[in-house]
Amino acid sequence: MLPKHISINEVGARDGLQNEKINISAEEKVKFINLLSLCNYKYIEVGSFVSAKWVPQMKNSDVVYKNIIKNKETIYPLLVPNTIGLKNALESDVKTICVFATASESFSKKNTNTSIEQTKKNIKEILKIAIKNNIKIRAYMSCVLGCPYEGKVSYKKTANLANFLIDEGCYEVSLGDTVGYGTPLETQKLINEVSNKINFSKIAMHLHDTYGQALANIYASMQMGISSFDTSVGGLGGCPYAKGASGNVATEDVIYMLNGMGVDCGVDLQKVLVASKFIYKILNRNIVSKTASAILSKQT
Repeated sequence: MLPKHISINEVGARDGLQNEKINISAEEKVKFINLLSLCNYKYIEVGSFVSAKWVPQMKNSDVVYKNIIKNKETIYPLLVPNTIGLKNALESDVKTICVFATASESFSKKNTNTSIEQTKKNIKEILKIAIKNNIKIRAYMSCVLGCPYEGKVSYKKTANLANFLIDEGCYEVSLGDTVGYGTPLETQKLINEVSNKINFSKIAMHLHDTYGQALANIYASMQMGISSFDTSVGGLGGCPYAKGASGNVATEDVIYMLNGMGVDCGVDLQKVLVASKFIYKILNRNIVSKTASAILSKQT
């Protein structure tokens, strides 16, 4: 039995753009997110309060958050790596933040220059302050289906870390296949292990399409009862600290698949195509996702 409704969490404006070398102005990002807000998403990730030295593309996230037109039915989270980032979130009156961790010791050190245990301590500190200030917290976990530095990552370690994040106050944990190593059966094995520790309703999937497995892995996740998925318009994205990480799964492709299966997600595909065309024009790219190209060609 597949879920009757799927939640699509749009991450294109943060995870999608963070690795782009072309400078995108705050004004352009605001226009992009405002177009996304017309698509009926319930979740649109805006940016991150990380050091501009390490992720230059995110340096104007506070300005972007302040100036976007916010829908009452949509949450607009920002990624927060430490208490300095949390301070910026509080000053910007952000209502929802995201924290991140991994069960891969090597990736943890490459990504944040901290061990897993130190990351857990940092997250505990962030969550304590955030909860006191009535801020909702979502968690990301990286390299859950394989790490470019360690190879296979223990599903049990991932499950235990997910349990820690929920116990500390996160409302949902997004399991990220950062490098796109996952295949359908491995995806189901992972979900089965994590669901032994936390409820299915608190699990989301964040699946990259490096080896063309993302849609198959989403379908496999749906068969397990997962109903929350992170996607990025046009397949934008990739982690700057994960070798081999290519784009996220394209929002257009996921919606097209769901529509074909009669599964509701509430997001307007035609308006997503408009937002996708807008951001790709800025990036001076001549490609969009294969599904978007096919749909657009039918309309012209």
